[in-house]
Amino acid sequence: MPGDRPTLPPVRLPSEAELARDALAAPLLARAVRLARWAGPATRVGPGGELADEQLPAAAEVLGLGDELSEGDGEAYASEAWRVAVDTGLVEVDDPDEEGGPDGADPEGRVTTGEQLGVLTSGSPQDVLSLWLDALDVVFADATAPVLDDLAAAIGDDGEIDLDSLDWDPELEAEFLEGVLGNLYLLTLAEGGGEGPVPLPVLAASMIVPDDMGEPTDDVLEQVSEAMMRLDDQFRLLEPIGLVSYVPVDEALMMEDAGDVSDASMPVDEEDVTRYGMVRLTPLGLYGIRSRMLEAGVDAPAVGDLADKDAHALLDGVAHFPELSARAETEQWLSSRAPADAARELLAAARGTDPGAPLRRLHCQQALSLVGAEAESAVREVLDDAELGGLARVWLAELGARDVPPPPESMIFWLAIDTIAAQLDAEGEPDELQELVEGLVGQHSGFFEAAWRVEHPATAEVLEAMGRLHRDRTASKDARKAAFKARSR
Repeated sequence: MPGDRPTLPPVRLPSEAELARDALAAPLLARAVRLARWAGPATRVGPGGELADEQLPAAAEVLGLGDELSEGDGEAYASEAWRVAVDTGLVEVDDPDEEGGPDGADPEGRVTTGEQLGVLTSGSPQDVLSLWLDALDVVFADATAPVLDDLAAAIGDDGEIDLDSLDWDPELEAEFLEGVLGNLYLLTLAEGGGEGPVPLPVLAASMIVPDDMGEPTDDVLEQVSEAMMRLDDQFRLLEPIGLVSYVPVDEALMMEDAGDVSDASMPVDEEDVTRYGMVRLTPLGLYGIRSRMLEAGVDAPAVGDLADKDAHALLDGVAHFPELSARAETEQWLSSRAPADAARELLAAARGTDPGAPLRRLHCQQALSLVGAEAESAVREVLDDAELGGLARVWLAELGARDVPPPPESMIFWLAIDTIAAQLDAEGEPDELQELVEGLVGQHSGFFEAAWRVEHPATAEVLEAMGRLHRDRTASKDARKAAFKARSR
């Protein structure tokens, strides 16, 4: 496998305008915006920029949280939204007055409207998404912070937090959550774009249980259980920013002595597994995790990335995409080009003797099928081309075109080698390729005697693969002999 292949499948994302609308609708960001519009010079804040305690009831009322939540919960949500507003620049808190507040109280900051608030009315969708990503960073930091009970236990007699007594490593915590979200991203793409949620036990086990482990040990199951409980807290924090849709762990499980959560890593009924938590990345979440991956230097392609590239980049880029993603990417590329011009550009890019050329030609043929009959004139121009003539004839025949000249025998065998080389590069040695190999050998008597003479860079490699794939011992032996001849030529 070439080293420059993408490590992740491509993600299909909505338009930036749709994602921006989702971002503005995320409950936590929407609350932060409402508080930013409510705040003014009279808003009282503490020395760290936090809302003063006496301001929290009014803030909760502005957010409409007074009736639906208990007083403490409403104020906690208001405090959280205010911190997002401050940390994303929706509001600005000037340095506090060192002389102190009224009656000698702690110094207070002064609140003014932040520049980022204008993004909501005059900014582009990309500006809104950038603001949302900043808000996600704030929530991510909260999600990887020590839990409140641990913090409370670490407070010394002097009122200061003894960080050394905390069993907490910020880098490890962030790395673990990034890994979890990365695995969720992969699982989401494997499920066809996030149509189904992922059980929390599966996600936790993907980070804890080694791939080569058969039956998990009790120690591993306990680690999975602990990870699930931590992830339950973290996803509850990440849901309001719009990253995930989350069904929390059933609290009754924690009250059942016999219902050890560690058992959740083992197979359970579909109805039961939902009790252990179910999580799904939203389209906005896919965008957010991909953005974080790109920032970290991870190759995380998205459908549409190649739309403004040349044909060579397109054919190389989609070479190892899943079929539907490759088609969607190609359709976007074709949409901005005249059919005949696109066909000529694709055919020119398909030429070559490098290792990736056979797969480029295969995807060129598939791309031409999306152009349709308007590509016929351009395809006929390459009928006499040694590398493209066979491809052209196959495509014209599938189109139902008339007056397609029969290929010379040398072109038939060259196309056979090229096709198998492309399939080997794309998929390894699947069952379908075995059927293709046996079909080709069965149709042409003396196939291997002719095939080893084919002037194609992959001839010997293809014949060796045919020897492995063909189930008839005699044919397999003939293929290996032909491969030896090709290498000795």
